[in-house]
Amino acid sequence: MGATTVASRSQNGTSSAAASASTKPFRTAAVLGAGTMGAQIAAHLANAGLQVFLLDITPQSIGKEGKPNDIVEGAWKRASKLKPDPFFTSRTANRVKLGNFDEHFDWVGQADWVIEVVVERLDIKRDVMARIEAAAREDAVISSNTSGIPIREIAEGRSEGFKRRFLGTHFFNPPRYLKLLELIPTADTDAAILDRVAHFGRVHLGKGIVVANDVPYFVGNRVGTYGMFRAMRYFTDGDYTIEEIDALTGPLVGRPKSATFRTADVVGLDVMMHVAHNMYEKAVHDESRDAFLIPDLLKQLVENGALGAKTRAGFYKKEGKVIKSINPATGQYEAPEPLNLPGLDAVKGSLTDRLNALYEDDGRAGAFFRETTLDLLGYAARRIPEITDSPANVDCAIRWGFGWEVGPFEIWDALGFDRVLHDLSAANIVLPDWVGEMVANEADAFYEGEAVYVPAKGGYVADPRPADSWSLAAIAGEKNRELWSNDEAALLDIGDGVALYEFRSKANSLGSKVMTGVREVIDFVENDSNLRGLVIGNKGKNFSVGANLGEVIGAIQAGEFDMLERFIKGFQDTIQAIRYSTKPTVVAVHQRVLGGGCEMAIGCPNPVASAETYMGLVELGVGLIPAGTGTMRMAARASNQTPNDHLSEIQAWVRKYFEIMAMASVSMSGQQAKEMGFLPEHARIVMNDDRRLHVAKEEVLRLSNEGYLPPPVETHIHVLGRPGAAAMQVGLYQYLEGRFISDYDNYLATRLAYVITGGDLSGDAYVHEDYLIDLEREVFLGLLGEAKTQERIAYLLQNNRPLRN
Repeated sequence: MGATTVASRSQNGTSSAAASASTKPFRTAAVLGAGTMGAQIAAHLANAGLQVFLLDITPQSIGKEGKPNDIVEGAWKRASKLKPDPFFTSRTANRVKLGNFDEHFDWVGQADWVIEVVVERLDIKRDVMARIEAAAREDAVISSNTSGIPIREIAEGRSEGFKRRFLGTHFFNPPRYLKLLELIPTADTDAAILDRVAHFGRVHLGKGIVVANDVPYFVGNRVGTYGMFRAMRYFTDGDYTIEEIDALTGPLVGRPKSATFRTADVVGLDVMMHVAHNMYEKAVHDESRDAFLIPDLLKQLVENGALGAKTRAGFYKKEGKVIKSINPATGQYEAPEPLNLPGLDAVKGSLTDRLNALYEDDGRAGAFFRETTLDLLGYAARRIPEITDSPANVDCAIRWGFGWEVGPFEIWDALGFDRVLHDLSAANIVLPDWVGEMVANEADAFYEGEAVYVPAKGGYVADPRPADSWSLAAIAGEKNRELWSNDEAALLDIGDGVALYEFRSKANSLGSKVMTGVREVIDFVENDSNLRGLVIGNKGKNFSVGANLGEVIGAIQAGEFDMLERFIKGFQDTIQAIRYSTKPTVVAVHQRVLGGGCEMAIGCPNPVASAETYMGLVELGVGLIPAGTGTMRMAARASNQTPNDHLSEIQAWVRKYFEIMAMASVSMSGQQAKEMGFLPEHARIVMNDDRRLHVAKEEVLRLSNEGYLPPPVETHIHVLGRPGAAAMQVGLYQYLEGRFISDYDNYLATRLAYVITGGDLSGDAYVHEDYLIDLEREVFLGLLGEAKTQERIAYLLQNNRPLRN
């Protein structure tokens, strides 16, 4: 669900001039405060292409010795070492210029957007705002990244003009990876400023926007932190262990692996204590504020310097290979005991199935889940309309900010509206009047199709999802949308003469049905005069982790090598059909794009990729080489990188691409995928994955309008021959001698070198792409017959991790 406030402001009655102003992108930004959040916000703004000034205080301003930039440079150095990486590529950091408040505050005057991220003290923030007002341009947008201080209080003492362009912009940590951006306008904030920041945040920073009321800790932290502290009490004041609570608040119920206590350790126990203290002090009208009273154990851990991951001890501590947890009675870390949660292994199926099974469980697991869930649902309901006017905004904030698969009101619907309502009453959990009014209005769910119940409206309000953010489930459900289908894929009409091939196989693997389907729908599109082109994509967890290895190992075990050869040939033909389709075909990828999925993107002339795309030709990890035209395409790219056709330059590019494939390297962003040669330089990178399929559709239309012509066939790929392969084998020998690779790794890399250099050629030569494709297939099939390759495939399928044999 989208953010109601933003959508209604931006879509209803906005003049063209105002609309243009609201979509004007920021080009420069100043981030004031280079701590953990400030440095990472600066990094993500640089990811979006902005020039960023990152400023902080000097050592002298806090009575210490050192160079003026020591603080900001130290913070920046620490940010550059963070994992996961806050930058798309190492070059992104070049867009950030470091400075200090004493010497460089005038840089603020060059910024379109000024973001304050200094220490969470109202007096300091007000002092900084006074300096910003004196230095910033009159048209600059100014915001604070405070996580809890009321925005209106930060702006006190500033001019009316300042207040009109001032708002809260609360990023969640880490800013690159967590989708939520809460926007907190005051009564004085100009609606056009709110719209502009919302548009930029959604489109250019990849954020999910939730507009929050200016109340303590806004939406996400108010509800999410409440849930965490209530769960913790079952350990500090109850009889559940840390491990049991984390088992019941993690992936089993659609939440991150870090669950409750690991999340607290990652956030920092000192930070958790600070948040709880402030929440209790500021949320004076919250009837449940006692939930934020700090447990004695948390105080003791912080006093002892056990702050979580940053001190390598918190609720958990790793000793050797054993992850131990704190025993409050002894103050010592002890190895975990077996979980006392009978029946937990039987909780399986879809998320809805698991939630209902836990809710109905009559053991300790069910008791914990029912009690904590009912408590959280009651609290979330009581916060409306205090923190926001829509249940959808609460759900979005928890999904995007805390990584839950479903938010509180979506959980309520999944468990059954009436059942939960009855159980809340039986548990004497107080509900706000609007829930009773909802029942009186005969509403029996918070969501009805694409609409959400909004209490202030007294009924359902259409989901204000932006036009460029698609729900594939809604499209597929519309009448006459499906043009073709098989058991694992469907071709959908997405309007304007563009079709979408959505494959829905298990884990989006590329098996025979999916790949045969691609060839069939390309033929369908090419022969339908009403269709202008095709998008290939999906909304799964990952685009694709590669070929269906289950099919492969099954055929090996059955001795059906002829069938395997037909499958590999068909796979190659499918990628070639995508590349040389007479109508534009755009492959739109996201998240993990591995093996055959990567080859599909490499083969596409005009791919679109989410910024968070992790691409790699990882076939050597399962004892194979890229043979879905991937090795050929990388050889062709090496050849095409050298317009002067100098052999030494070709050798350098071939070596680069060979090493990337031999090491099974995976890009850490869509932008890095370009640097690694998996995507062409002109590939569109989409910051917000919700927009990916829309952008892909627009790319099809652009190509069609220009008069589409597929790329020419590669008839002259310059390969190195046996001398080139021999040079690579020298490098491999050094890795082997150093025991960095196994004997079989060396053998696989040698076979890869054989293909990428053109096979059994006495010297460098020019070859047709079909020659290399045939060579790929020959080597691939030969490797399938190797026992060690079969061991690697079987091990991966059974253990979901590679085997080094």
